[in-house]
Amino acid sequence: MLYMDKIRQRLSDLGYAIYDAPAPVGSYVQCVRTGNLLHLSGGISVNGDDKYFGKVGQELTVEEGQAAARAAILNRLAVIAQAVGSLEKVSRIVAVNGFVNAGPDFYDHPKVLNGASDLLVEAFGEIGRHSRTAVGVSALPLNVAVEISMVVEVRD
Repeated sequence: MLYMDKIRQRLSDLGYAIYDAPAPVGSYVQCVRTGNLLHLSGGISVNGDDKYFGKVGQELTVEEGQAAARAAILNRLAVIAQAVGSLEKVSRIVAVNGFVNAGPDFYDHPKVLNGASDLLVEAFGEIGRHSRTAVGVSALPLNVAVEISMVVEVRD
């Protein structure tokens, strides 16, 4: 169990929890560190009991899509905490790449990814501001609503 750092406490105060980092379900690792950068594999919209499946704009509303993006980003924060021991070691959220499972006539992918981006800024403040890609796709693994990969700068 990792100790309760300030970032985890802030997230808890906002009503969010970070669970254990998920194990990879394929031939990859969750995170690769090169220098002070962590490159995180795609994480799905599952965080504890918060699970979001289906297409945004069809089975899910934009607001549910935003909740799915928050679940995916919390999933990725668990990987960061496991990799470096504490979210306090994050010095910058560099990039967020988000994929939204959406129907062919859905165009609000950026609004969906705002769920993740806004949560990162709430948790980390200015160092949580990041570059971002928001892409709609026809399907995601396990029919999840959102998948997010990240690049994060950390300090020792």
